[in-house]
Amino acid sequence: MLDKSVPFAKIKMVHRAGTPIPDFPLPDGYRFVFFKDGDEVDWARIETSVGEFDSEFAALLRFTEEFLPEIEELYRRLLFIEDKDGRKVATANAWWSYAGDERRAWLHWVSVDADYLGLGLGKAIISRVTHLLKEIEGDVDFYLSTQTWSYVAIDIYKKCGYEPTDERVLYPGKLKNEYKKAMKILEKLEKKRSPL
Repeated sequence: MLDKSVPFAKIKMVHRAGTPIPDFPLPDGYRFVFFKDGDEVDWARIETSVGEFDSEFAALLRFTEEFLPEIEELYRRLLFIEDKDGRKVATANAWWSYAGDERRAWLHWVSVDADYLGLGLGKAIISRVTHLLKEIEGDVDFYLSTQTWSYVAIDIYKKCGYEPTDERVLYPGKLKNEYKKAMKILEKLEKKRSPL
């Protein structure tokens, strides 16, 4: 869930090649499933529930623009977690981009439905999709883009082997990496949350 009371800054994170990928199992009653046609509605619902979009319609537009041109890749890269009733409650994507001729692997659009936070689903899907990135892209650096509003998620990314980076990592439309500003904000948040 985004905490918009925190000052905003974009930050990139990296999981370096060769870094171990910890395994975080799913709780009982949950399972991983890959994208199938029509699941874009669930993706939009989940992303909207955490505050990434103002409406499910806006989320669907973004999904259409960003992913439908590569629909065949979605079937092996876009993962969901379903609960025992078949409701999709979390999502993440093993995506990629090009910066010139350089291909970059991305952990992309990680979200857990706001009603299912605190169950360990975030760690489980980040771990599984990081393994998926390694299966598809090889043992290379994996990147993600996040923001200080997601400081709880940043802690989870760290548990999964990702670290903030000051690299200027290119992703189409997302060139910003406000590393210094973000790190100052995160350090202040850490001091507030940690007892002396």
